[in-house]
Amino acid sequence: MTMNWRFVVTGGPGGGKSTLLDALAERGYRIAPEAARRLIKERLAAGLPPRPDPVTFARAILDSDMEHYRAAADDDGIAFFDRGVLDALYMLDLESALSRDEIASLIQAFPYNDTVFLLPPWEAIYAMDSERDQTFEESVAVFEGMKRWYARWGYQTVEVPRASVEARVSFILDAIGRQSV
Repeated sequence: MTMNWRFVVTGGPGGGKSTLLDALAERGYRIAPEAARRLIKERLAAGLPPRPDPVTFARAILDSDMEHYRAAADDDGIAFFDRGVLDALYMLDLESALSRDEIASLIQAFPYNDTVFLLPPWEAIYAMDSERDQTFEESVAVFEGMKRWYARWGYQTVEVPRASVEARVSFILDAIGRQSV
């Protein structure tokens, strides 16, 4: 069996995921961007409210995340995902929009590396903006939910320490046994 080099970086909003992933991209790693921020930007640019109803929003994120996953399948190298298919499935589960069997089937169809990197809520860097409308307390709840959700499906969650971007990059690369592409 070949090694699965698709790594998810997840957590609550505003924990530094995008900044961390940008730093990994600067080192030459393949990055799959977060779908939610892109979708919200597109809706705002079109004069729409930032989010449609939760199920429609989660389904759009799921479609985008599955597309990013498939695109990464064409490459044997390491890829880091700013959230993953499981994040969208979590949102759909909260809305009871999919059966447990449908969720399990999609999780099996879109496997990631067993190690999932969780960025904890970090009030010192948290900021709301036009695409991030959740409060810090909601960020904490999302983080806790992601931690339980990934563990429920057999993933090992590793909390990335609150530290400088370079220290976080080094932590992740050390954890996967790499220092360069």
